Order: sequence, then structure tokens, then C-alpha cells
Amino acid sequence: MNTVTGLPTASGGPAPALISPDLPVSHVPDPAALPALTDPGERHGEMLYRRFGRGGELISAIGLGGFHLGKNAVSDDEAVRLVHQAVDRGITFIDNCWDYNGGRSELRVGVALDQGGYRDRVFLMSKMDGRTKQEAARQIDTSLKRMRTDRIDLVQHHEILRYDDPDRIFAEGGAMEAFVEAKAAGKLRHIGFTGHKDPRIHLQMLAVAAERGFRFDAVQMPLNVMDAHFRSFAHLVLPYLVEQGIAVLGMKTFADSVLLKSGAPIAPLEYLHYSLNLPTSVVITGVESQRDLDQAFEAVRSFQPMDRAKVSDLLARSRPHALGGKYELFKTSATFDGTAKNPQWLGEDVEAVNALAPVME
Repeated sequence: MNTVTGLPTASGGPAPALISPDLPVSHVPDPAALPALTDPGERHGEMLYRRFGRGGELISAIGLGGFHLGKNAVSDDEAVRLVHQAVDRGITFIDNCWDYNGGRSELRVGVALDQGGYRDRVFLMSKMDGRTKQEAARQIDTSLKRMRTDRIDLVQHHEILRYDDPDRIFAEGGAMEAFVEAKAAGKLRHIGFTGHKDPRIHLQMLAVAAERGFRFDAVQMPLNVMDAHFRSFAHLVLPYLVEQGIAVLGMKTFADSVLLKSGAPIAPLEYLHYSLNLPTSVVITGVESQRDLDQAFEAVRSFQPMDRAKVSDLLARSRPHALGGKYELFKTSATFDGTAKNPQWLGEDVEAVNALAPVME
């Protein structure tokens, strides 16, 4: 039987494994062998606060996800109410993206932050899809107008899903030029990137940046109870970020409820506790109702750092559902790939590429 295909060999006997020890593997021997949380943060009121990477600025350990605030199921008034209540109760980190819900997520957050001095009470983040300087600069300016602010605390290159994304961003005329110029102009304070497809693509982005002498302030990636078992960002990327003092932004805790559909014997609060137990600066969670917001605060209230044995138990319960990435659709399908479905968001190729490229019939 062929150990890879499951088919009999020509001789009828067992075939040697075709996996080379030099090839990357999807699974790790001990999923619980994770980077340790050395500082759970400072507790004030209902919220826990952690350091934003090497800069030392404190942000809330739970972040308010921007995508859900712009959904059709949430009214404009309810979105504003949720933002105000979240900030009043202690959430300072607000996530967003230029493309979320056709801009409605940023517009709603802008209305909320424009009232009563809320803008000065939060650490505001958004993400840009543009891969060229021109397109990235346009998207940054659009986001500033939508969110009614003159600066965004953290702007990130969004959806680093392809191995050529780092090359496009760091190319002459690429998006990084727009980010650096925007930072110099005071339009943004910190630069990061996000992605959900494969940890090796994150490592490629970090390697290309290092080759060019650039160090990111933050990196956003999936960190959840299933990630530890399959193409794991926690195992492959997280150690480097901790070592370099780069802020870790955890996302896809529930993957927009998809992970909960697995039937794994894990309570929603445990999903959040797992992510909080990693050395994350912030865990971003989607909030589209009062229930969601209360759950986020309850996760912080009830969180206690877990030892290796408790993490092992939690991951043992997730393991049967995690192998193969069936429920981590963002890794194994195009379901979450907004820029793949809307390539125009990336912008055209830079002039140097167009000058060299052959005509494609």
C-alpha cells in the first residue's frame, strides 16, 4: 500500500513514504509546544492590557473586529452603539479594512469615533489591499476620510496570500513606498501586514522585509485551537515575532463561526482563552451583537494563564476536527480570500513590470 496515496504498489507490498525530511510538514509532533505567555498584561476595570510589540504602548488584549460591524444584519445605529460601549468598557483596539463591506465598516466606525472624543481613546487599525504605491496611497486617503481622522495608528498590508505579494509590495513603485511616505506625513504611526493562507507565506514576507532592512511593527494571523495542528502560524511564525519584538495580532478565533460548526467539545470562551494564552498583543474578535460583546469581556474576566497540561488537554479535544484543515477554510479554500475574488483591489502592475512583461494572447 502506498503510504501517501493509499493505493497498492506494483509489487503489492508497502511502499516507502514519499515525504522528504526536507519538505515542510503540515503537522507538528507536539501541538502544545507553543511559545509561552510571559506577561498576561495589566488588568484595569473589565479589560486586560498588553504591550504593542517593542514600542511598549498598551492596548486592550481584546480588539473589536471591524468586518462584523459593517454587516447588513447590523444597523448603523447599533454599530455605533456597540463601538461606544466597547470603548467605554475598556476596549481600545479597533480593527478595520479598506475593503470591508464596501467601505461601510470604516464609515460606521468613523461616525462612532467622531462623537464625544472617542477617536482619542482608541488605537485605530486598518488594512490596505493595494500592491502599488499609487493604489495603496489612494486607499489610505480613502480610509482616513471614511473614518474621519487625520491618522491611523496601524496600517497593514492586507491579505498576504501569495508568494509574490512581498515582491510586489517591496518593489520600486510598490505599496511600501506609499506606507513609508504616509508615515512620514503623519497619516499613520505603525506598519504591519496580515494574511491567513499559509504560515510559510508570512515567513516569506518577513524574509523579504529583512533583506531590505525593514522590520514590521505588527503581524496579524490566525491563532486558534485548530491552527496548532495544521499549517500552524503559532508554531512557524509566532516564535520569530516574539523574538523580534513584533506585535502579534491574533485573528480567526472562531473564523466567523465556522470553527464552532465542527462540533469540537470546546466552549466558545475556551476558544478565546486559548488565543489569549499565546503571547499576543491583541486578539481580534468579531462583534455584531450585545451577546458577542459581553462574551468578549467575559473571556477577559475569566482568563487565567494556562499551563502546558491544560493547553494539551484543550488541543487534544480540537485535534480530531483540525487535521486536514477542514474547518480552517481560510487556509484550504478561497472562501475568505477577498483579494482573489476582487483582484482590481490590488491595482495594476508597476511600470517596471509592464515594461518587461511579454504580451499575453
